[in-house]
Amino acid sequence: MNEIHEETLKITPGFADASGRFGVPDVFRALMDMAAIHAELIGVGFADMAKRGLFWLTVKTRIDFFERPRMSEEVKLVTWPEAPERIRGNRSYLVKKDGRTVITGRTEWAVINVETGKLAPMKGVYPEELALTQPPAGTEPFSRIPDEFSPEECCGSYRVVSTDIDVGRHMNNAAYVKALMGFFSNAELESMDIRSMEVLFKAPCFEGDELKVFRRSTETGWDLKMARRDVTAILARISL
Repeated sequence: MNEIHEETLKITPGFADASGRFGVPDVFRALMDMAAIHAELIGVGFADMAKRGLFWLTVKTRIDFFERPRMSEEVKLVTWPEAPERIRGNRSYLVKKDGRTVITGRTEWAVINVETGKLAPMKGVYPEELALTQPPAGTEPFSRIPDEFSPEECCGSYRVVSTDIDVGRHMNNAAYVKALMGFFSNAELESMDIRSMEVLFKAPCFEGDELKVFRRSTETGWDLKMARRDVTAILARISL
């Protein structure tokens, strides 16, 4: 049972954006997939948790970009769970190219009891033989993203479609990021030197939901929000 999991990924066209680089939503998707693969290997994957009446809940994710590898380049993806707190735990990620770290990431997770709908203690979730000794991949804390947006900052709406839904029967985490990035033009995206993106997941969304999308320019980039009626689904921050 390995505390650290590594895989090699070639940046194919499906993982690249219009600039030919590892796309921001695709980085989120690749790292979330890595988390799922490693969870299966250490006995805390979807099926194993379901047997215990538990389900992983993503709380927030931060990814820092030092360089975005280009199409046809190979990268090494690395992930490990950190020692958890009482009801939440983090997972770290690295993306390496030619031995250099080019992307770091962290996701804060919680575990929900499917029967009660309440958060379950993290104690005992991971196998006892799993060491959990690795330090975090990054030291930057998660940001506090304000939830207040004016009606004038609404930039459109997005309807959740069937291909956004994952095995949890709600909108997939990476699908939110892809939908949000679609509210920027390619010209806008290519002009951005994205240094980090954070997403705070507040409430699940389901097929057919109509989400209002808000965006606001800040001194360091953009703050964004997706809301289902009056309920905030996600908050996001792009730092340039």
